[in-house]
Amino acid sequence: MKLKIVIIGAGEVGFNLAKSLSRENYDITVIDNDPKKCNRIKNNLDAHVIEGDGASQRILQEIQMKEVDFLLALTRIDEINLVASRISKKMGAKHVISRLRNTEYLHKKAIITPEQFGIEFVTYPEKAAQIEIENLVRRSSTVEVQEFKDGEILMVGVNLESSSPLIGRTLENVTISNPFTAHKTVLINRKDDFFIPNSDDLYKKDDHIYFIARKNDIESVQTMAGKPSFNVKNVMILGCGKIGRLLAKSLQDDYNVKMIEKNKEKAKKFSPNLSNSLMLIGDGLDIEFLESENISDVDCFVSATENEQTNILAALLAKHYGAKQVILHITTTNYLKSVRRIGADAIVSKNISAVNEVLNVIRSNEDNVEIHRFDDVGVEAIDVIVDENSKYLINSMKIEDIPNEYSVSAIIRNSNIIIPNYMTEIKSGDELLIFTKPEDAQSAENLFVNR
Repeated sequence: MKLKIVIIGAGEVGFNLAKSLSRENYDITVIDNDPKKCNRIKNNLDAHVIEGDGASQRILQEIQMKEVDFLLALTRIDEINLVASRISKKMGAKHVISRLRNTEYLHKKAIITPEQFGIEFVTYPEKAAQIEIENLVRRSSTVEVQEFKDGEILMVGVNLESSSPLIGRTLENVTISNPFTAHKTVLINRKDDFFIPNSDDLYKKDDHIYFIARKNDIESVQTMAGKPSFNVKNVMILGCGKIGRLLAKSLQDDYNVKMIEKNKEKAKKFSPNLSNSLMLIGDGLDIEFLESENISDVDCFVSATENEQTNILAALLAKHYGAKQVILHITTTNYLKSVRRIGADAIVSKNISAVNEVLNVIRSNEDNVEIHRFDDVGVEAIDVIVDENSKYLINSMKIEDIPNEYSVSAIIRNSNIIIPNYMTEIKSGDELLIFTKPEDAQSAENLFVNR
């Protein structure tokens, strides 16, 4: 039976959620009062579209709300999301998830709480992006990091430098020469192409490689990529928007934080709340200004204004003039594949963070399969428990028999994490982390889970 999901708001978060969910067996309805956004859904996705106010009782009454499994209130306006959530819950929606921008609702002493509106889970996109960026800074690394299993397993994205010992070697050659290596390659980004590599694929300079590794093996992965870790002391944040302020406030007690803001009034308004950060009024695209603030001595430069083009150009300049680590925030997900080529060490999108949070909540209500989506790179990470009656075990398959479309990247067995190689045996009850393309996810799941 199809799960029925209603999405209120067809912006970047709502659209990308609908896009991900439309690939699966869901009955999707999207509500938005913007005709252009509605047409975008109609023309690109398999979803029912209602043009109108998502907080309107009249419109919500058109839906059999008691049959709705998930109501997702995802507009950019908190008040609309709160009202829509309350009405939908009163009408019988089983689960309600909402997007909120105002982090005051997080406070323990908040007068109004999301729970009072029937909301079971809240995604704060700006907060999620801030946490992701902060983790990159505090790890003192020049890599992207995605956590699995409470941070015990990491997906590390890193550009191969000319000094990397991997360049010119095949995956098979690297594995055979060191079968107990601490990492596994799950995805390669080469120019505009993202692909799950085969054993005979070569590592090439400027490849952006995604490795799976244990938490304690990050440094060895960076060394293999030619990007050793370093100590972060000086952090420069461009943009005094929500993400920039949250980040500066969290980092300012541990690092030398400089914040650049072009708008004088905005800088003056928020400067008192960032007393341990140095607020600079200036243009992050002004080369002379950046040089006067010793951009070459910056350990970590975060480009986080509310303007996409500014962020991209500023990241380019910071990288060119010597910042050790450059982190770029973008909002429009359409830019993701293109901007990976500009040389930024890590790219963060608040919208993708929000989409992944919501998807994981939805999937957690289903069976023994958990899915993490990475729509920016076109893959999914599937977390499955191997069934004793699965096709894999019944047919006495070996890890080398697994189709090339899947990458079994980590095994959790008795609380131990195993990074598998060609000799690894998969057993009943093992928890597997598998990377695959969305179109191959179901067949990968069927190989290990008995339906």
